[in-house]
Amino acid sequence: MKLKVFSYSRLDTFVHRLSGLSKLVCFLLLTTAIMLTYDIRVILAITVLSFVMIRVAKIQFKQIRLMLIYVGIFLAFNFVLTYLFEPEYGVKIYGTKHLLFTFFGPYTVTLEQLFYQITKLMKYLSVIPLGISFILTTNPSEFASSLNGIGISYRICTALSLTLRYFPDVAQDYNTISLAQQARGIEMSGKAKMTERLKRVASILIPLIMTTMDRIELISNAMDLRGYGKNKKRTWYSRRPLKKADYVSMIVSLLILIGSLYVRFAINHSMFYNPFV
Repeated sequence: MKLKVFSYSRLDTFVHRLSGLSKLVCFLLLTTAIMLTYDIRVILAITVLSFVMIRVAKIQFKQIRLMLIYVGIFLAFNFVLTYLFEPEYGVKIYGTKHLLFTFFGPYTVTLEQLFYQITKLMKYLSVIPLGISFILTTNPSEFASSLNGIGISYRICTALSLTLRYFPDVAQDYNTISLAQQARGIEMSGKAKMTERLKRVASILIPLIMTTMDRIELISNAMDLRGYGKNKKRTWYSRRPLKKADYVSMIVSLLILIGSLYVRFAINHSMFYNPFV
């Protein structure tokens, strides 16, 4: 079976069998637990759990390679810029200073700053596998029907479903246009200079936008012809009821959130875990 890049793949795994609603609830609970703390112990625990879920879901590296590259570039820039704008922010947070060495002027390297930036890096990194697991294991139509089942308007649910389906379509259109350009003798591979490649990639945007507009018009006409939006309610072929595994997953995610809050308020008495005291 050929796997599409960063799109839903129909597999029979524990994660795939969960309802789209329960996966959304778990995603929101776990990301909330991450956002409300800077305790690297909690963050690492959730990160390990999220990578285990990726392994259980049998998500292959080639499906997410391109996105991981962009995420890696973003995290690297964020790490450097955080240091450049506030090289001793960690010292202010933890109240101690263990100097390792100095570059020049105010740009010193301390254990506190390294610990803070590594914690911040892991904080961002931990959310990525959660989002990957959610998007690549959730059927857009089934997810939309689950949201509609809890009272959200089916118009909003359908728009969300179309959005999730749209990402792999755009990637496929981009690849098709790129191959067509290369077939005409326009070099876009690694043999060309970076500046030339960027200019030629930019030239793909116009046909990509035109293709997108054509698809939007086609879908809109099809929905109008079928009387979409006429009634206040609709039925869903792909609706999946919540099962025992769904409730267990949501309860476990809720307990993790409660545990994160307990560590923050009852143990650390702060958002930050301070190993230097």
